[in-house]
Order: sequence, then C-alpha cells, then structure tokens
Amino acid sequence: MTHINVLDPGASPLDYYGFELRRHREAAGLTQKQLGDIVNYTGSLVGQIETARKLPTQEFSERVDAALGTGGLLSRLIDLVMRSQQPAWFQQVAELEARAVEMCTFHTHLVHGLLQTEAYARGVLGSLDQSDLDDRTTVRLARQRIFEKKEPPAFWAILSEAALYQIMGGPETMRGQLTHLLAFKGNPRINIQVLPFSAGAHAGLQGSFDLFRFASDPAIVYTEGYGSGHPTANPDTVKDCSLRYDHLQAAALSLNESAELIRRVMEERYGEQRDSDRDPVA
Repeated sequence: MTHINVLDPGASPLDYYGFELRRHREAAGLTQKQLGDIVNYTGSLVGQIETARKLPTQEFSERVDAALGTGGLLSRLIDLVMRSQQPAWFQQVAELEARAVEMCTFHTHLVHGLLQTEAYARGVLGSLDQSDLDDRTTVRLARQRIFEKKEPPAFWAILSEAALYQIMGGPETMRGQLTHLLAFKGNPRINIQVLPFSAGAHAGLQGSFDLFRFASDPAIVYTEGYGSGHPTANPDTVKDCSLRYDHLQAAALSLNESAELIRRVMEERYGEQRDSDRDPVA
C-alpha cells in the first residue's frame, strides 16, 4: 500500500495527480475531511486519491479544481491518468484514439468500447474478472471523452447483427445499450451501421479490426488477441483493410436502416414482455 509520506510523483500519472492534490489541499490549509465536505465527497476518498489507491473522476477533479483554485490542473491531468491505467498492451491504442481524426471500426460480437454504456462495459469487463471492476469501467468510459473535444474525430462503426443479440449484463443492460446507440442517430461525426446476417459471406470474416487515420501520419490498422494488441502501419495491411472496410460498408445497412434494425431488436428482444394476466415483466 502506498504511504502518503513516500508518495513519488514521478512513479506514475496517478501518483503525480495524488501528489498535486495533496500539495494544493495543504496549501489551502484544509484537511482531507474539510476538502471532502466542500466538494461533497468523503475525506476518506480524498485520502485514497492522494495516496494513489483510488482513481479520481472527471467530476471530482472539476469540483476540487474549483474549490482549490488550481486553474483546472487536475481536470487537465485526468485524461493522462486514465490512459495510464489501461493495460500496458492497450495504452498505445488509447493514444491512437486520442490522436486520430477518423476511426473506422468493425466488430463482430461486441459494441465498440467507445460506444459502450457503463452497464454494458461492466458486463464485458466483468465476464471473467470482477476485481477492481469499478475502476476498470471508469477507465474504459473515460476513453469516450475524445468525442467531447473541440474537433472530435469522425467515427464510423460497423457492427455485426450478432452484437445486437450477444447479451452482456442481461436484457435491461442490452436495452440501455441499444437505446444509447440510437441516440447517435443524426450525429454526423458518430455513424453506426449494422452488417445484417443476410449479408452472408463478407469481407470481415477474418475478424474485428480498427482503422485509424491521422492529419499527417500514416494510417494504422489495429487488431486484437487475448491479452495483446497488434497495431501496424504496414502499407499493404492498411490498403487491404481499407478495401475490406469499403466492402463492409457497402454490404451493411444504411444509417437509417441500421437504426431501424437496432430499434426493432431492442423492442422485440429486450423490451417489456407481458405475462398471461397482461402485467408487464422484465
């Protein structure tokens, strides 16, 4: 366990965040409890964050910045902290997401992490490992803040129809997830298409992949295995996957047709069902 007196600000972004939080709190002459009372969190939580034993959130950072007059320091650090908490093999991908001007993704059985709800993400992340699930879910959802940038990336997502039926977390979670997908309809920067079962054999049969494009750097293709990621800028691979993506988009339903299918699955598979007495049940 990290001790407050030996916290090394150079050990990690999380340690640096805790060090700065403690430094500014003490400069303001506040105890952990007093600061917690001001920002409506417990003093214990403040202490855990100061000693790098608990991840801060964006809301916590904004409240503390306002309370301590830090000029937004902690809010600016939060993205770096969250990125550093990704698995080592995934950190490069999180950086690619943050730098890309366009992302094209194809997923066969899951909704992409940048489009997941909290409940859905918990279902995915907790399928085999329940440890630190709250923090791991927070870290995953923090990636979605790239859509809040002044100039967010253009995001194209093709989901296999199977992803609409693969239950994560139960029917209520799936209903919420599909509702979330529908909320992007009409957003010109977040576009979701469904590759229907009726498409048959298609260009993505080898598996899911992501294609990142940048303002001035070469495009990168990313594929993923168990506990490992494989980004590559190999021109032949990029050319091949770009062509595959074009074919996948051609085979997928239109944006409007995709939204209609998502809504239909949501209502028919995950909507309220009625028993013989006509009472709604989940």
